[in-house]
Amino acid sequence: MQQHQVHDFLERYFEANDSPIIEGDRSYLTVQLSIELDKLLMNRPFYWHYLEKTGADPNPMKVTFITDQTKKPENLNGEFVHFGAPRLRQLFSSTRELGGVIRLYENINASGQKSIPLQPWLCMNVKVSFQCDRKKDVLLSLGLNLIHGQIVLNFFDKIRTKDLTPRIPDYCFTLSPLITAKSGLIRLQKMVQTYAENEDSSWAEEAITRWNEDLNLLESFYEEYEEKPDSYHLEKQALEEQYKPNIHVSIINGGMFYVQQQVF
Repeated sequence: MQQHQVHDFLERYFEANDSPIIEGDRSYLTVQLSIELDKLLMNRPFYWHYLEKTGADPNPMKVTFITDQTKKPENLNGEFVHFGAPRLRQLFSSTRELGGVIRLYENINASGQKSIPLQPWLCMNVKVSFQCDRKKDVLLSLGLNLIHGQIVLNFFDKIRTKDLTPRIPDYCFTLSPLITAKSGLIRLQKMVQTYAENEDSSWAEEAITRWNEDLNLLESFYEEYEEKPDSYHLEKQALEEQYKPNIHVSIINGGMFYVQQQVF
């Protein structure tokens, strides 16, 4: 995930959660947090407990997030957010609580026209983590048309260009899906599995090479022992936990989108 993608995510995240961006450019954002986000992100339980007891007016925080340290204004203080940063992981995690599933409709002005059908698309945003002693995260956004089965990559980037609304517009109606949501999820999961299986395996092979090198070094330290002590077995297990390649997939969020019939 590049820094410009981190910046775009922050913009979408705060706008979607009623936290307006007060000022900023492509290097930073100053955000007025909503009460909900302040409670969720800023770790001020005693402050909010005090307000609830006294009935005082709430004052959620203003926070500055920096996404490009080389271009930010001089003397600007804020929290640098990058891919892998604890704050960004916190925001990713909070999306499950704030809006893990959403339903939106394309906002079409159909006044004076005959009814316009909207086709259902199932969207799933996932994070695929390739882990060993190093880690690489890949974000996938997949969309599946529940009428004809077309699967679109980078679906979120495409759907966000449309004007969307939580209520179905006047003079529009939704088409009944021919593919159930459950079956659609299975198709998208298989797509993610295929992606992970087709990823270049050199990262895992290199990790196993480093693992074997450290195992050989460990064996040399304990070669004089006829019976290996507990420390040997603990260190050997630690090496396995550190180097053993594995792939972890987590669903970030998803939703149903109803849009006009067209190919993305």
